[in-house]
Amino acid sequence: MIFLRQRWCVIWVLTAGFGDGHNTAARCTADALIKLLPGEKVEVTDLISEVQPRIAAVMKAAYQVAIIHCPAAWRLTYKMLAKPQMTAPDAAWQLPLIRAVEEIIERERPRLILSTYPVYSAVLAALRAKRPVPPLVTIITDSVSVHPIWVSAPSDRFCVADDDTQRVVEKLGVSRDKIRVTGFPVSLAFTEPLPADAAGDGRQRILYLPSTPARHVKATLEALRPVLMSGVRLTLPVGKHGSRLYHVLRRFTDSLPPGTMEIVGWTPRIPEFLRTHDVVICKAGGAILHEVLAARIPAVIDYVVPGQEEGNAEMLTSRDCGIRTHSPPETAAAVQSILTNDGAAGRRMRANMMPLSVPDAAIKTAQAALKLAHPPA
Repeated sequence: MIFLRQRWCVIWVLTAGFGDGHNTAARCTADALIKLLPGEKVEVTDLISEVQPRIAAVMKAAYQVAIIHCPAAWRLTYKMLAKPQMTAPDAAWQLPLIRAVEEIIERERPRLILSTYPVYSAVLAALRAKRPVPPLVTIITDSVSVHPIWVSAPSDRFCVADDDTQRVVEKLGVSRDKIRVTGFPVSLAFTEPLPADAAGDGRQRILYLPSTPARHVKATLEALRPVLMSGVRLTLPVGKHGSRLYHVLRRFTDSLPPGTMEIVGWTPRIPEFLRTHDVVICKAGGAILHEVLAARIPAVIDYVVPGQEEGNAEMLTSRDCGIRTHSPPETAAAVQSILTNDGAAGRRMRANMMPLSVPDAAIKTAQAALKLAHPPA
């Protein structure tokens, strides 16, 4: 990252690439800050990767393997992270981050720090014990099942997705006056008009965002075959999963009538796809499920990372906004139940999403944070 030299005019947003939710919340909040304050210097930094790139790369790779292939091991790790010694002020892992943060604060003097990853509050707390630090706003990316590490160190403000999460954070010991319900920061594209050609040809459409192992994706596609053969279209953005799913997708596509399935590589059009399809198959990540709510599209949740994503799934399923499944046949049956009868169940779910949908959550989060910022120079 190239740091800007103008003092008291930097807003610093800290994130970490362990899952998509932290980065999504950071980027979208930064975009909202820039929209609210044109010309403002906003820096988004994965500080863990910058300070300890090799260790971070290994940890991120291990995290991905664990959540996809070893969920039981991840559940145990997730519970262990709640132990107080993990965020104690003298924890050895913090020292390189503390030094880096202190150097940056001294050089750049940011007027506000936002964090979408829980460990940074512990780093700032350790630093605060020996020098003044800018106001800190922590954006909690969990819903309902909030890990205690989020509140193990103080923050000047906590932004949460919904009222249920606010109650959970209060029970963890945070006073209500420090919490703001702002929604989960999703792309500002959800607040913008759709492209003129986004409506499609009138056929029902399934959006499938694969995150499970290739064999599970293959089984899911086969289970969906009868639905697709009835005239329903499938859109499948592969993004970073393209190489590992290439052979599975190619064989399946070749076995379908032309025009039945569209495979998309990396694309910025996910907000558009979510708003123009009839149902989405996805995991229970914090970012994607709040994007689901912003778009008001019924969701079939085919995978839940133990611990950290269980509350996200509960948020939708408990309000009849989505269906959680445990096998490819269940997933296909859930999709069929949403599409049948001209999408009657899907319309019901969309109506249920109305009170939970916050397309402008990034703006609300930025506004809540800016109330604590030091005045610009």
